Amino acid sequence: MRVMAQLAMVMNLDKCIGCHTCSVTCKQAWTNRAGTEYVWFNNVETRPGQGYPRTYEDQDKWKGGWELNRRGRLQLKAGGRLKKLLTIFANPLMPSIGDYYEPWTYDYDRLFSAPVTEDTPVARPRSLITGEPTKIKWSANWDDDLAGAPELAPADPVLRKVSDQVKLEFERTFMFYLPRICEHCLNPSCVASCPSGAMYKRSEDGIVLVDQDRCRGWRMCVTGCPYKKVYFNHRTGKAEKCTFCYPRVEVGIPTVCSETCVGRLRYIGLILYDADRVAEAASVRDEKALYEAQKSVMLDPHDPQVIAAARAAGIPEDWLEAARRSPIHKLIFDFGVALPLHPEYRTMPMVWYIPPLSPVVDVLRETGHDGERAGNLFGAIETLRIPIGYLAELFTAGDPEPVRAALRRLAAMRSFMRGINLGGERDESIPAAVGLKPEEIEEMYRLLAIAPYAERYVIPNAHAEEGARLEELATGCSLDYEGGPGMGGPFGEASGLPAPVAVENFHALKERQATDDLDRASELRGRVNLLNWDGKGAPDGLFPKRKDKS
Repeated sequence: MRVMAQLAMVMNLDKCIGCHTCSVTCKQAWTNRAGTEYVWFNNVETRPGQGYPRTYEDQDKWKGGWELNRRGRLQLKAGGRLKKLLTIFANPLMPSIGDYYEPWTYDYDRLFSAPVTEDTPVARPRSLITGEPTKIKWSANWDDDLAGAPELAPADPVLRKVSDQVKLEFERTFMFYLPRICEHCLNPSCVASCPSGAMYKRSEDGIVLVDQDRCRGWRMCVTGCPYKKVYFNHRTGKAEKCTFCYPRVEVGIPTVCSETCVGRLRYIGLILYDADRVAEAASVRDEKALYEAQKSVMLDPHDPQVIAAARAAGIPEDWLEAARRSPIHKLIFDFGVALPLHPEYRTMPMVWYIPPLSPVVDVLRETGHDGERAGNLFGAIETLRIPIGYLAELFTAGDPEPVRAALRRLAAMRSFMRGINLGGERDESIPAAVGLKPEEIEEMYRLLAIAPYAERYVIPNAHAEEGARLEELATGCSLDYEGGPGMGGPFGEASGLPAPVAVENFHALKERQATDDLDRASELRGRVNLLNWDGKGAPDGLFPKRKDKS
């Protein structure tokens, strides 16, 4: 057993109001610069819908994630090392800018500089990529609030799988919001797809990042990610993705999207898992069994054997305490209401979701029944306006039972707590009907409805003293073993010499060449970090300044 720690997130879809505050604040913090105009590390989709980029869930088209070969072993759906090498200069399996959207701005100057005429001047849209006038056709949230409409629903890859079960007449239209970020998977196919080894999964907290100095812009990671949450910066020629706001979580502060969420629907906590069992769990042949297989990889932080193994692996005591208080572990295991997004991709995602229940109450009320009574709620779950079959295709690879169980527990919590809050008797038969105790229902209610900041976000501080050791242990794909499908070896991250973390500027190069002190060759002083360079002009200090000829 090799115990590792993973920061994870759960989103309660029953509380998302689709305000997009998370998207806007993430945009301002991370992608508000040249080359990333079309990039949204966080976006909120209306389901059913095409998503962003359009139809990203159609893996028959985009070839993202993993699949099993004839021998039952995992391989990248887009092809292994040889195919990557043969197509390294021309990768056709990527969304185009039309599948994302062509970002635009408006010619606002025309509103102020236009001459006086009888007609009101108009600010025409201009492309942020070409600068030319453009026609607005699509955007990241273009189908917002239009889910289920006949002109949009047929394009939803998930809905196509359950179209026989779902009626799309206007009066039966259903919708809900689905916020999405990078899943920071336990078995990331993007990392395994990277030929240059620029993508890696941090050993200390499992966050998947891109080393900007090693990235060569092959864009195989864009193809490899089935969630299409890796983006190409056309200005710098590098891949970029959600960073789980690692500068914030390292000091115990939640991600920007979580901090600013209006509905308080996000939870962040630590999960312990057995890294030695990831490949085995991801290789389960039955797709419907992948949900339980991933749960089996996660470890009980209260188990003495797990604690001992974690200590032996160097996990600090305060991290173990954080794992014991983790809201993520409670929502997945204690309450059983959180589910992974598309486990059939076999990447073992670590951003989970609580399925939505809200519309059932309105449906019952319209029929003249009490929408909060347990018996009515349990009976109406099968006739939800958001069909269980659709939710199952999203969260459990088509298996309706885990979704049905989660919805029944949410309904039991709603009915049981309503009776208490209205001064009625504690009907203990309600939690018993879903396999929970009354005190567990109350604890679940506290966490989902009224939990304070410190209970929703249990994030341990990073240990700076462990930095040097952990830097050497930065993990790649969990399947990068001898003969495995990962991109290690002669064409992967083991090839070539390690790239410097920054580019040496002219003055530092001259000083190093002129000095006799060899120890100074490894100093980083006088180097220019290109991470935040937008590609325009030359970074300060990279080249010597031109002398004034006058």
